[in-house]
Amino acid sequence: MKVYDVIVIGAGPAGLSAGLYAGRAKLDTLIIEKQKYGGQIVITSEIENYPGGTEGETGPSLIERMVKQTEHFGCEKVFDTIQEVELEGDVKVLKGINDEYRAKTVIIAAGANPMPIGCPGEKELTGKGVSYCATCDAGFFEDFEVYVVGGGDSAVEEALYLTKFARKVTIIHRRDELRAAKSIQEKAFKNDKIEFMWDSVVEEIKGDGIVESMVVKNVKTGELTEVTADEEDGTFGIFVFIGYKPQSALFEGKVDMERGYILTDADMKTNIPGVFAAGDIRAKSLRQVVTAAADGAIAAVQAGKYIEEHE
Repeated sequence: MKVYDVIVIGAGPAGLSAGLYAGRAKLDTLIIEKQKYGGQIVITSEIENYPGGTEGETGPSLIERMVKQTEHFGCEKVFDTIQEVELEGDVKVLKGINDEYRAKTVIIAAGANPMPIGCPGEKELTGKGVSYCATCDAGFFEDFEVYVVGGGDSAVEEALYLTKFARKVTIIHRRDELRAAKSIQEKAFKNDKIEFMWDSVVEEIKGDGIVESMVVKNVKTGELTEVTADEEDGTFGIFVFIGYKPQSALFEGKVDMERGYILTDADMKTNIPGVFAAGDIRAKSLRQVVTAAADGAIAAVQAGKYIEEHE
């Protein structure tokens, strides 16, 4: 059975970047993706913060170019869902639904997904007013009203960040007090642009191609309130920060993790020799396309070095 130099699990920006660097280094490389190329970025309608990106850049257009680059450098690709992994030893074995794959090194770039609210209209209006990334999308809501769903550290930090752009930020939280660290809470309470909707959850998001209103329920009284966009604005932003879920269940007990995120050093090395992790699945401080791409590049270069040292 064929043994690849590198197998990359996941074809988001981290996985594609790893494939590009591995292929360009003449390593025999396979990228395995379970659904579609691009990961979370394909649901982003506009990208303004990727260095050197073209005007009007979208998630799908950026990913399409990345995919072409990996093809140019000879990466093989396959759609399959890996169900079992054996990562110890010189040859790593990945068992998928359709086939079994072997490699000298593995780069795990399976990503993390933001936890959705799970209400009607959310999926349809994602990227059209509903966002899971303030750093990515805040600029589109300059001088608009925005709502932040959540009450933890990331929700409140992102709300504070959004005040640089939006004219008003309302935090919607299901409890009557925030879960965020006290120091972050204090900043939020002092900020004139931030208001709060306590004991509340979003029940439904409405709009024809763009967010126009949402239904909010008070969890204590059961009362429903419909929040509609300002007439002049025509829309508002809904930023959801109720947690992330790294796609790491497959690797539990196989590599060291913290809260579901894979632990690596600065060279993307896990605790298992020849196994690397890149992108949103690893424990890190910033989850963006630019950091995912950097992780992938580092992981591929280190995989090449590992192979050289073990031949």
